[in-house]
Amino acid sequence: MIDILALLQHLSPHLDMTTIRQMSRIIPAMLAMTGRVTMLGISRWAEKGGSYRTVQRFFHTVLPWATLFWLFFKQHLFEERATYILAG
Repeated sequence: MIDILALLQHLSPHLDMTTIRQMSRIIPAMLAMTGRVTMLGISRWAEKGGSYRTVQRFFHTVLPWATLFWLFFKQHLFEERATYILAG
């Protein structure tokens, strides 16, 4: 599987290391799951460091999602010559 932590590294100026560490545990668990995705299910699929309490803390954290989506898009998906449609 892709190294999730490497994909999240450029977000570090906008997130603290605890949140990045939590995301690196939760994202692979969510990608591996089928069916209903619950916090309990995420904690069961997560490896070491992905306890139910960790998942609760992550989902209770307020994140600047618009900024994070933009940074991720700009870093990994943006092509200068392409045309993009912004919808919302």
